[in-house]
Amino acid sequence: MLWRIPVLAAALLCLLAGCGQTEPAPVTVFAMDTMMELMPYGPHGEEAGAQAVTRLQELEKLLSVTAEDSDIGRINHSQGTPVAVDGETFALLKAALELGERTGGALDITIYPVIRAWGFTTDSFQVPEEKELEKLLDKVDYQAVQLDGEGQTVTLPAGMELDLGSVAKGYAGDQVIALFREAGVTSAIISLGGNVQTLGARPDGTPWRVAVRDPSGAGLAGVLEVTDRAVVTSGGYERYFEADGERYWHILDPKTGCPARSGVASATVVGESGLVCDGLSTALFILGAEKAEALWRAMGGFDYLLIGEDGSVTITSGIADQFQAAEDGLAVTVVTQ
Repeated sequence: MLWRIPVLAAALLCLLAGCGQTEPAPVTVFAMDTMMELMPYGPHGEEAGAQAVTRLQELEKLLSVTAEDSDIGRINHSQGTPVAVDGETFALLKAALELGERTGGALDITIYPVIRAWGFTTDSFQVPEEKELEKLLDKVDYQAVQLDGEGQTVTLPAGMELDLGSVAKGYAGDQVIALFREAGVTSAIISLGGNVQTLGARPDGTPWRVAVRDPSGAGLAGVLEVTDRAVVTSGGYERYFEADGERYWHILDPKTGCPARSGVASATVVGESGLVCDGLSTALFILGAEKAEALWRAMGGFDYLLIGEDGSVTITSGIADQFQAAEDGLAVTVVTQ
């Protein structure tokens, strides 16, 4: 079975050089509208991989935005009445809303109707009329989502809709890594539609090498060496359409309802939590370099690498020594505390 990481352009570079004598037990599964690839190593790998597939399918049943009987589907069709949800859904919603608060609303899980208006949910792409966007934006407000911890209920005002696509794969990655660890796996790498997460180091003890794509389409921008970390990238090149000579990508600014134009072409976030890295990669893309730096200083607990539309590279000091630029002489700005 060929192991590939499509969004990060063959991110698992170790496969080209060999990873020692320990053999992997690769698994591929389609879930959450994404091709997911899991590679646990060692004697427990095959069993752990099978368990992970079941776990991913369980999460999809809870979190799917298109299935009316999922927790998210039931909330979106509730017309303002409280909905009791699974404890796992409740916890993920709470975490996503907290990220929304910490990012000043850059991450907003209620933007789904706007995404649908652009056609990104169906690939029937179109540029919405300004009046339509204004009407839809009246229903975009993560702060309007009400959580009741006692009954584990969620109340969403009528006309609003949730989508956890900005955090669900990161959370799923956390769950798979935790399952692998509990099963006795000590070395693994997974790609959930481009969300890369690692367990431990490579079997030979060296860091995993994760390639970051050049948003311009010119190959790779460089390689990050990581151990026990999530590496999540959001970029305008991932999903887009062109109309009248302009490119429109799927990462929308909740304040405007339009593709985010912050000067950032891709945002890569590195940290322990896949959930947090997933949400923040979207938020930093929307915020832009200056506000991304301010959030990093205020929040901590993660590192980032931003590639600007002008080709500039900005990286935080925590991972600066772990990044190898693909091009000699590439100007890299290091942000320090």
